[in-house]
Amino acid sequence: MTERLYYRDSFLREFDARVESCEQEGERWKVVLDRTAFYPASGGQPHDLGKLNGVPVIEVVDAEENKVVHYSSAAIPTGAVHGEIDWARRMDHMQQHTGQHLLSAALIELFKFPTVSFHLGKEISTIDLEAPEIVARHLEQAERRVNEIIFQDRVVEIRFGTAEELAEVGIRKKVEREGVLRAIEVAGFDRQPCGGTHLERTGQAGLLLIRKLERRRDLWRVEFVCGFRALATARGDFAALGQAASLLSCGLPDVPAVLAKMIEEKRGLHSAVKRLEERVAEHEARSLLAAGSAEKPGGVRIITHVLAEVTPGYLRLIAEKLVSEAGVVALLASGGTGHVVFAQSKGFTHDVGALLRESLKEFGGKGGGAKDFAQGSIPDPAKADELLACAAERLRK
Repeated sequence: MTERLYYRDSFLREFDARVESCEQEGERWKVVLDRTAFYPASGGQPHDLGKLNGVPVIEVVDAEENKVVHYSSAAIPTGAVHGEIDWARRMDHMQQHTGQHLLSAALIELFKFPTVSFHLGKEISTIDLEAPEIVARHLEQAERRVNEIIFQDRVVEIRFGTAEELAEVGIRKKVEREGVLRAIEVAGFDRQPCGGTHLERTGQAGLLLIRKLERRRDLWRVEFVCGFRALATARGDFAALGQAASLLSCGLPDVPAVLAKMIEEKRGLHSAVKRLEERVAEHEARSLLAAGSAEKPGGVRIITHVLAEVTPGYLRLIAEKLVSEAGVVALLASGGTGHVVFAQSKGFTHDVGALLRESLKEFGGKGGGAKDFAQGSIPDPAKADELLACAAERLRK
């Protein structure tokens, strides 16, 4: 069994211990100590990093017989060893984990929304909640309550006791484990069994910011950041907002209103462009029909044409206009993008989807579609004329 020093002192940065065993496992070494301050991955919190006698520790996990295994990048001889914790990582994890306890407690206190899981990620942390519905008001009130507790700088203590003993003094979430349990208590606010590393006072969390809410099946996922992460996030948000204000030539508070106005103007312009595009496509289709003299027995008009710089959407629009006339097969391509559209009027026995796939094979293209309408593209737009000529010839045969 490994004595877990972090259970009683999460602020222990260095420690001395003895290496009980060291075995090579692949390209790393599996090291077991008699005591450790390294936290193994558990309960949604990632493992610590650091060094043992100067050798990097790259992973820490729980093992059988209540042992903690340290995976190192080199062998560490049995005997005395000095351990050093990556303090920046440990402090970050403590800020996020203690912040999670505060947020979960606030959501219970205010709305009776229980937390069912917690994940501490590299950049953000999340909790999953059971709730009929969560809206902005819930998050604003919970965030404010958490930061009140942080600013009050309440004591965070470690307690030990059985599940029954802890239940008698009041815990936020019941646990099924037996034996002596470790609990984290925030003075006058929260008490919860937990084996993770935590701050000594709530003020060390600095600040908690809720970043996102999304529905996950029957749960609600809340994304948040604490401490130095909150500082970096706020700084990043301010920089992004400042850049947006500079590009829009307005003040920071005016960015949302200016953007809303621009979006509305864009919608209006988009509608106007669509109307003009319809009219131009109608005119261009009429011109192509008037020039399309190629005939096939049975009175089929085969329209082949490469348009210079047009979008795939406009190409489809012209094809639709052309085949709205009876007896037309349209073989169109964009000389700018290499996009290809094959279409035909209703009632033909031809299969332009099969024709397109067969034609694209020769030119390294991809695409497909139905019997009357198909589209695809070729990697070399310069070969669009050649592709259409080959397709028209197949159709005539």
